Amino acid sequence: MKLAYWMYAGPAHIGTLRVASSFKNVHAIMHAPLGDDYFNVMRSMLERERDFTPVTASIVDRHVLARGSQEKVVDNIFRKDKQERPNLIVLTPTCTSSILQEDLQNFVDRASTISNSDVILADVNHYRVNELQAADRTLEQIVRYYLDKARRQGTLQLSLTDKPSANIIGIFTLGFHNQHDCRELKRLLKDLGIAINQVIPEGGFVENLNQLPKAWFNLVPYREVGLMAAKYLEKEFGMSYISTTPMGVVDIANCIRQMEEQINKRFISLSNKKLNYEPYIDEQTRFISQAAWFSRSIDCQNLTGKKAVVFGDATHAASITKILACEMGIRVSCAGTYCKHDEEWFKEQVQNFCDEILVTDDHTEVGDMIARIEPSAIFGTQMERHIGKRLDIPRGVISSPVHIQNFTLGYRPFLGYEGTNQVADLVYNSFTLGMEDHLLEIFGGHDTKEVITKSLSTNSDLTWNSESQLELSKIPGFVRGKIKRNTEKFARQNGIVDITIETMYAAKEALNA
Repeated sequence: MKLAYWMYAGPAHIGTLRVASSFKNVHAIMHAPLGDDYFNVMRSMLERERDFTPVTASIVDRHVLARGSQEKVVDNIFRKDKQERPNLIVLTPTCTSSILQEDLQNFVDRASTISNSDVILADVNHYRVNELQAADRTLEQIVRYYLDKARRQGTLQLSLTDKPSANIIGIFTLGFHNQHDCRELKRLLKDLGIAINQVIPEGGFVENLNQLPKAWFNLVPYREVGLMAAKYLEKEFGMSYISTTPMGVVDIANCIRQMEEQINKRFISLSNKKLNYEPYIDEQTRFISQAAWFSRSIDCQNLTGKKAVVFGDATHAASITKILACEMGIRVSCAGTYCKHDEEWFKEQVQNFCDEILVTDDHTEVGDMIARIEPSAIFGTQMERHIGKRLDIPRGVISSPVHIQNFTLGYRPFLGYEGTNQVADLVYNSFTLGMEDHLLEIFGGHDTKEVITKSLSTNSDLTWNSESQLELSKIPGFVRGKIKRNTEKFARQNGIVDITIETMYAAKEALNA
């Protein structure tokens, strides 16, 4: 836990609430002070949900601080049980309840005796894990709870489906383009003749979790959420899982081949049939996805050798890095992630596709890295979008955390073959092509005064006089930001406070020396 005005991943209870509110007919209760219930508003706004978010705050007020919760939490659980009649109520601790050392498990045990709903306490340590880790742990806990319950009641379904089927694990609310990706994955599996057994947690019912073992394999598209549940299912029921993210034509093909391998293992034991998905991969790559064709076009070749910076969660940052380097010929100067708990896997994935790797959850380190490298484009989160705007560097958003403009109403998947087209469009449109930007300025498309005053560093120590500002405004926009930063760097190194035209020429000579 730390005090910060920007966090890439939120506190643990947000992850628990995201998983709980993704299931159908599941209610979450958090024991927290007034103000921590911002999740309800955030989810309703970003996901544009028509229904109320199924989350209730059991408020920690001055009375609770004075004499403890007593019956308050239990009463809230019982009230929601009677009003909503959910299948499951999840009580999530918060930093406040941990500081107060409230015995939440005791509240859950007491509420279970008087409620018709199942009641569990989210088993997450708020001082040790972040939002994504807590979401992964909560999903695994709910899956384990209901499979254990089904085993005790004799309702666990272990017989495989007659035809190949898969569980999709890890699609949940407020995920980056998760709803679109889910639709694309369903279409991909349908094309391959693979039925969907369960999609969890988004839109799933906890009462149907006893059917999870019926699938032939599990598909985990994002490492951040779903991996723990998949590993549990593999350990307890021998269910194989595929965690290769089907993003980009190369990894989509790899993912499909892994599905083929899993299905053929079952087919060989049941019959002499054997699947071959290579014709499908070839057709989709050559005729459905435009990305492979685009990568050979003159438009994409114009991007060859340009520098880019990639930063985001481990899944998206690793996939975009490989797409840029392998499929589009763009040099990735730095690839980074804020998922410090997955550092080893991330480095293994990107080490051969970028110049340097940055693993940090401190946005100032990311900003300093971008200012130092001065890339042609940035692909990151909402924070990197802000950084790019300040530095006048083109940018595209490829990972959470994001703002509402990335919860698009239109169909914008990142996974699957349609996703390759969306990613290619995002990459190409994010780069500023020199002539385009220059023409925009000629015809008054830019406010040049705004452009030349944006910088990541503070402007208080340096002053540009009117002549130097006029000279700077004559420079084409696609290189103006870089020249401005180089001039300011030269001025600071030489103790110059007032930047003149002579300073600009001196900086140019020093750079070319």
